[in-house]
Amino acid sequence: MVMNKGFLALFLFFFVHILSQKTKTGFEEIRSRYENLRKNDLNALPDVREYIKKAKRESVAEQLVQGYRDAVFFSPKEYDKLIYSDSMIYVAFRSRDNDLISLAYLGKGIIYYFNFKKFKPALDEYLKAFEYSKNTKDEYLRHKVIYHMAVVKSYLGYYKDAAEQFQQCLTFFEGQSNQELHPNEIFNNTRGYFNSLHQMVVCQRNLKNFSAADSLVNIGLSKLATMDDFALERSYLLKCKGISNYYNQNYEGAIPLLRQSLPQLIKADDFYWTSVVYFYLGKSLYDTNKEEALSNFEKVDSIFSEHHFIVPEVRENYELLIKHYRKNRNLNKELYYTDQLLAVDSLINKDFTFLSSRIHGEYDTKSLLEKKEYLEKTSSRTLYLVILLLFLSILFLFLYVRHRKNEKLILAKYKILQQKLNTQTENRHDVILVETRSSNIKSHDLSEEILQNLAEFEENKEFTKAGLSMSDLAERIGTNTTYLSTYFNDTKGMSFKHYLNTLRINYITHLLNNDKKYLYYTIQALADKCGISTRQSFTTLFYEVNGIRPKDFIRKRLEELQEKKEIQ
Repeated sequence: MVMNKGFLALFLFFFVHILSQKTKTGFEEIRSRYENLRKNDLNALPDVREYIKKAKRESVAEQLVQGYRDAVFFSPKEYDKLIYSDSMIYVAFRSRDNDLISLAYLGKGIIYYFNFKKFKPALDEYLKAFEYSKNTKDEYLRHKVIYHMAVVKSYLGYYKDAAEQFQQCLTFFEGQSNQELHPNEIFNNTRGYFNSLHQMVVCQRNLKNFSAADSLVNIGLSKLATMDDFALERSYLLKCKGISNYYNQNYEGAIPLLRQSLPQLIKADDFYWTSVVYFYLGKSLYDTNKEEALSNFEKVDSIFSEHHFIVPEVRENYELLIKHYRKNRNLNKELYYTDQLLAVDSLINKDFTFLSSRIHGEYDTKSLLEKKEYLEKTSSRTLYLVILLLFLSILFLFLYVRHRKNEKLILAKYKILQQKLNTQTENRHDVILVETRSSNIKSHDLSEEILQNLAEFEENKEFTKAGLSMSDLAERIGTNTTYLSTYFNDTKGMSFKHYLNTLRINYITHLLNNDKKYLYYTIQALADKCGISTRQSFTTLFYEVNGIRPKDFIRKRLEELQEKKEIQ
């Protein structure tokens, strides 16, 4: 008997171990299908969703957070990345794992920084990540948080504080990259080392420690000479060396290095450093090839116009353009770049209070406004055209922002409804069969009989009959309207009308979600299908029950199926 118990315990141990290994292998197998794809590759998303569904089904928080991180990485749309990052934070909080919470906040901060260049909200997220990583044993995570906080500090002009934090990261990542670790860990730590080195160079240059900056660049490029996997990091250092040559008035040496750094920066969509390279290329070419110099200056403006983002370091770009076009008596372009410089200063004054008093140079706001007034008086027809274009631009921007905001809201409501539908499908609850209040009805047997008859009524989809009244239902289940009304109010907490409408809308919603043919029905046809008399009533009830209009749900469902390539 004792031997049998020992055998059983041993059997259970190996069974649990094998099951655990199988689960782990399952997640690894799914990730292996997409983990080597490029960033923002839509082809990865179907497998990512499968990974997320598996993690949800098995309630594994660590894998679910990983799934949402992968969704962030492979989703090409910036706002989708934010939505997935919010899901990542929600799951992390439910796990009560501080490391996961820190990682989730860090991920959202990186999106604000890299995809939107919104440094203040990025810093807010990094500070939260730092708070949850204080007691972590994961030193890689802790230094990754410190690194990203330091990046924002450097951008805001706190170069001394940022340099101290980058030095911590530099020391840590260099030490870890020389340890006997998994190849992926060595790669991540090596990349962390070179990124920290680059940021240290930026800080030292802005602190006027030029010899220290040059020394760090040479160290980095020397190490990268034998490495093929860090093309972007090499471009950052080539950019730094080109800028150093510019400040040493070695323009012939600066130009090829700056040009050489551009392809990888553009490929990575790093418009922060791309704009800096264009600026220094323009300055290096200004005396020898003014046309190409102006072309590079105009590319800086294109980045500002597209992303509403500017690096304070390149503000002089607009002063040079204004001087050039004033000298050449091109009033239209002088006015345009004056307006742009005002917009740049407005942005800088709003987001960079620490820097604003140090970057105004020759063109302070007062003188710019005086020159703007003079230019407008000398060319009134140009002014009217500018005003018209500005008005149209603002109108277009307003309509565009409103459209994007509405689309974001519709997408959020659609995803909430999808979660609800998935839950209902898994639990087989298509309608509200549970009693929600304690019943005041005296006959328990009669109440149970009504409940059973209602279940048959719902199962047979008899609620889809048009014009169905409470009298019809009372007769169908063998009771009277007074008793049935009392039953609905006492047991379900709703009126008969509310009950019937909810049944019908839940029914048609499941058809739309699970059978593609119904997505091509008209609203009136869908209303007829579930027993609702008019399309207006159907639309109103669909929105009340689901929180989204039927036409928006249908549109989003079609987009989702097209993305999954389930329809053409």
